[in-house]
Amino acid sequence: MQGWLSIILMIALGVAFSLGSIVLSSLLGPRKPSPEKQAPYECGMPPVGDARERQSVKFYLVAMIFLLFDIEVAFLYPWAMALRDLGWNGFVQVVLFMLLLLAGYIYVWRKGALDWGEERA
Repeated sequence: MQGWLSIILMIALGVAFSLGSIVLSSLLGPRKPSPEKQAPYECGMPPVGDARERQSVKFYLVAMIFLLFDIEVAFLYPWAMALRDLGWNGFVQVVLFMLLLLAGYIYVWRKGALDWGEERA
């Protein structure tokens, strides 16, 4: 019974703290709205143009390449933690994995997927 009571008390304390913070913020916070403060904030740049503007395909290619190499790091961390247990077999497998990713990186680099400059003929 004591366990349930402490759980209910902690939940009530969390709810009271969050609601109290919201109420105090609305009562004590500054209220000086201006058109600049009400405008949507987007990366420090003023929003111009239509939100449905077409993007270059290169933007999506770079985003996918970023995700690929980000996932690579997610695979490398557990491998690094278990390196002693995996031995040479695990080391060779990760070296092959890295070589495969390096080959893919060189391929997209040579194809020009990472070039953001002017188009060359």
